[in-house]
Amino acid sequence: MISQLSKASRLGIISLTAASLFMAQATWAQDFSAVEIKTEKVTGNIYMLTGRGGNIGVSAGSDGIFIVDDQFAPLTDKIKSAIGDIQSGDIDFVINTHWHGDHTGGNENLGKAGTTIVAHDRVRARMQQGGRDLDFRNPEPEASVPDSLPVITYNDELGLHLNGDAVRIYHAPRGHTDGDSIVHFPSSNVLHLGDLYFSTGYPFVDRDSGGSLQGVIRAIKFALRLSDDDTKIIPGHGPLADRSDLQRYYDMLVGVRDAVQSHIDRGHDLKQTMAAKPTSQWDEAWGEYFISGDQITVVAWQSLSLDYAHQKPRRQRHGHGHQH
Repeated sequence: MISQLSKASRLGIISLTAASLFMAQATWAQDFSAVEIKTEKVTGNIYMLTGRGGNIGVSAGSDGIFIVDDQFAPLTDKIKSAIGDIQSGDIDFVINTHWHGDHTGGNENLGKAGTTIVAHDRVRARMQQGGRDLDFRNPEPEASVPDSLPVITYNDELGLHLNGDAVRIYHAPRGHTDGDSIVHFPSSNVLHLGDLYFSTGYPFVDRDSGGSLQGVIRAIKFALRLSDDDTKIIPGHGPLADRSDLQRYYDMLVGVRDAVQSHIDRGHDLKQTMAAKPTSQWDEAWGEYFISGDQITVVAWQSLSLDYAHQKPRRQRHGHGHQH
């Protein structure tokens, strides 16, 4: 078993780190001056901004402006300009769906301007610690500066009553990372799922940050329970989606999990499982965006073999926010 886990670790590091290093090099070479921030109305007073990095959700109304995620620091002025075309005024709140730099890169600029930053406890902890950031800011980033850190954090669930909506923020344990948030706008019938949901491809699961395929599946199942046929869903990456799109994503995730589990049940190690190409029926539709079939196989095998073979899902409980 020790030698088998060693093989799994080596293969996992090779497949996932190769992808992240490639993207890191691409990011370092980017000219952000060429990036255009595009605005798409989702419904009512909710909008989605796309540019480079994670999709941004915007709520604009009588209580002010708050956003979900903020992409990269060099794009802050362009993001503010795009939001200004929706509604004038400062950005009052930003919710970080997780700690990766393509979702939190604008935090420092916004924090210095007086924006209140909100996130899960683990987001603040990981940003304070620094370390390996697979979202491609830097393979070994330093700890974040104080102005970029969330000042309000929560453990399981948090409510914000703004712009006519009782917004709920839910922690999704051990999904894309260990600090993911699902942001639900119930009155607007909108969900922002951060990087728990890639609407055009397999999920990127950051195992170095506590992520697991099982956690992603549980989070998406929970999001489906929050949604109906009219729900609009903002993914971390990819175009705006609806419940039917999310259901297809969930069905794919469950299919991948079960296909890999069948090999584990037969005593196959990671190398044998990968050789069998258990994700081949989904690769054409889901494996061309960022994460390949081999990479999601590694994640699934490690999640099922190493993390969750004997663990039950943690029950959600009501939590409280914390001021820092």
